Amino acid sequence: MKLKLFLICLLTQFVSMQAQTSAPNNFINPGSISGKIVDKKTSEPIPYATITIKDAGKVISGAISKENGTFTVGNLELKNLTIEVQFMGYKTYQGNFNLSSENKSVALKTIALEEEATMLEGVSVVRDRSTIEQKIDRKVVNVGKDLVASGTNASEILNNVPTVSIDPQTKELSLRGNSNVRVLIDGKPSNVDAAQLLQQIPSASIKQIELITNPSAKYNPEGMSGIINIILHKNANIGFNGSINTGVTFGKTPKTNSSVNLNYKVGKVNFYTNYGFNHGRNANHGYVNSSNPGLENLQNFEFNNLNNSHLVKFGVDYYINDKNTFSVYTNQSINHTGGTGKTIIDYSGLGNNDSSQYFRNRNKNNSQTYDAAFKHNFDKKDEVLDVEVNYSKTKNSEDTHYDDSSTESNGSLASDFDTRNVIKGVTDYTQINIDYTNPLTEKTKLELGAETRIQTTKNNFNSHKDGTQFSAPYDLVENADNRFSFNRNISAVYANYGTEWSSKWSTQLGIRMEYYDISGDFDKSETKFKSDETPQNTSSNESDRVTDKIFTFYPSAFVTYTLNEKNSFNFNYSRRVDRPSIGQISPIREWSTPLIESKGNPELKPQFTNSFEVNYTRNMKVGSVTTGVFYRRINDEISRVIFNDPNDPSNNRKILSFDNFNDNNAYGVEASANLKFTKWWSANASADAYFKTVRGTIQNATTNALENAEIDVTSFNARMNNTFTATSKLKFQLFGMYRGRDLSLQFERKAMYKADVGLTYSVLKGKGTVTTRLNDIFDTMHFAFDGNIPYRQYGAFYWESQTFYVGFNYVFGGGKNRALQRKQRDANETQSGGGLL
Repeated sequence: MKLKLFLICLLTQFVSMQAQTSAPNNFINPGSISGKIVDKKTSEPIPYATITIKDAGKVISGAISKENGTFTVGNLELKNLTIEVQFMGYKTYQGNFNLSSENKSVALKTIALEEEATMLEGVSVVRDRSTIEQKIDRKVVNVGKDLVASGTNASEILNNVPTVSIDPQTKELSLRGNSNVRVLIDGKPSNVDAAQLLQQIPSASIKQIELITNPSAKYNPEGMSGIINIILHKNANIGFNGSINTGVTFGKTPKTNSSVNLNYKVGKVNFYTNYGFNHGRNANHGYVNSSNPGLENLQNFEFNNLNNSHLVKFGVDYYINDKNTFSVYTNQSINHTGGTGKTIIDYSGLGNNDSSQYFRNRNKNNSQTYDAAFKHNFDKKDEVLDVEVNYSKTKNSEDTHYDDSSTESNGSLASDFDTRNVIKGVTDYTQINIDYTNPLTEKTKLELGAETRIQTTKNNFNSHKDGTQFSAPYDLVENADNRFSFNRNISAVYANYGTEWSSKWSTQLGIRMEYYDISGDFDKSETKFKSDETPQNTSSNESDRVTDKIFTFYPSAFVTYTLNEKNSFNFNYSRRVDRPSIGQISPIREWSTPLIESKGNPELKPQFTNSFEVNYTRNMKVGSVTTGVFYRRINDEISRVIFNDPNDPSNNRKILSFDNFNDNNAYGVEASANLKFTKWWSANASADAYFKTVRGTIQNATTNALENAEIDVTSFNARMNNTFTATSKLKFQLFGMYRGRDLSLQFERKAMYKADVGLTYSVLKGKGTVTTRLNDIFDTMHFAFDGNIPYRQYGAFYWESQTFYVGFNYVFGGGKNRALQRKQRDANETQSGGGLL
């Protein structure tokens, strides 16, 4: 209770300071008004109601009611004024009062607010069941409690969203079977790698997830498979309100996931803030069995990582007048991880020494984002000018210690090396947008805009290796100091023209023009010192530079045909690009084990994609079904490749990197449904299938020659989430998913599947909800692969998939009525249904 009052007082002070800027600092008006606000039906006090004082329709001051419903507003001029009281779910109260030299303070009678005619009990801000809104150019996933309970962070939530999947080991995100997807937070890019970023965002902080599979010319064309935009909680409801979410996931060790969302709006100012905290230890293990001729071995892995992440968002919206709004916000992300791991390599043959590697590491990633936006509404309806400036800075560092040793067949130590790798990186990103919308007529609309993006990245890699190889008459010391800098500047302009031909047909055509300029420098310095009877000192320096300049057009087209209220079709096309990311082109190693190292390829070229889609939505009594097909023509496809390390004379160590493959075709079908069979049973279901031919070049393990390869890939996925309503307060969920096998040129990923069960129970008159969930009931979810290129390899990785979650959500400040109106508003925005689990 004290915390609430402290926050209210703090925010009220900001508003009071803003409201007083127009008055002389040495003058305080003598007038004041006080009163109490209650529910007309129950006579219970209403806290956090908004009191607005107006003079001839102009807002001059305001306040909010306390926990007991009372309020006081001071510093008022002595004249006739108007008081207005608002609270979500109640009718607005208005009254007049007069302040004079004889009556400077007015104590009003108790103000009894009357409830709106429509009212339901037990409705909260966070929906029990997630839903999808099918819009002209995107699907909007409204995150419910079922998704929040499915995982502790954004990565685990997205793994339960149709057409999206997360690789269990690398955490790589893919949409429609392709990893070339762009991730935005509140519509803005982040410097943090998507795989790492999704691990930092608590699930309870997410309000919506937008799947933009074929963006229009207005949007950045990067990402072959589209854009995933994650929207964090923020609202502009009148008064002070918010929510608290907390949960614990029990696996091998407990993990916590909590967030607090606060909002305060009064008069012309709206404050909002969100804080999320993620903490937990994760244990993983796996194996790889390799049949490399002459080097047959079994590798066993064990990893243990501790994660601590904090995500803070704070913003202010200032409604200058009816035509102008100014907004600022900041996101602050702090992520610290640390862990240990070991790799044991057991060779089958007698001629190779078994080896082991133990490591411990510490990683830090701090990201800051600052955003300022101005919106101007012209006199013409829907004519709008938006100007926005976004700046972000990310610092990341890694400090890893390796202890490598090998043993001979008789058990004696053959070598022992200690290595320390230190990696530091800094990325600065600036984006400036100007967007203008003009409705030329009632049925036509023109959109114009310009954008500039400036990105600068610097990475340093320092390695020190010190040890002894007992079978040789010398000790070895190696030092490496590598630096990589990368600059990318993109300038773009776009135009969209939309029109309605008739009541059934509408279209939008667009064109985007971009100039792309990059430069990258890689400096590699290595020193080796061998100590024996004749010490040797060798050193080398290398320097590489990457540059590219491209001017390109990106057209887009959308056509919608509404046959009737029950049937609608959508056709769309866009051209997209996948420019290599910093991680894909940086030659600095990403991670390393004794037998494999992952790093980028500075020679990568952008890949371009022409994407086509057709979607159909059918509305029925029991719900709605959306189906769709898509086709993509991909040029110079970027994909993973593995080859022998040219610096390893034994040909045992591998490099995992990226390369441009030949042109490719991909197509697929999707279907999703949002159905309510009875009053007590509803279901969200989805299924999708993807088909493509992968062509490229691989390396022969025996001859080291490059060979052409081709493979046809078919991938099938299905999900279903059932909700069973036992009582008005108690609901059960049963969730199941199947992810079919997937193929690359070198490996087959085995099918994955699981089943979850959970329940939600409403408490505290509908303001609180308790949620429990058992994930992966049968402990069947794990990653397994098998391959024959460049030689036979198979293996599996396991993580804490079978877990038990218990969480609590509490909504305060607006009560059941505010939540009802929020839900009704969301329902009115829904254009057509879809499926979600």
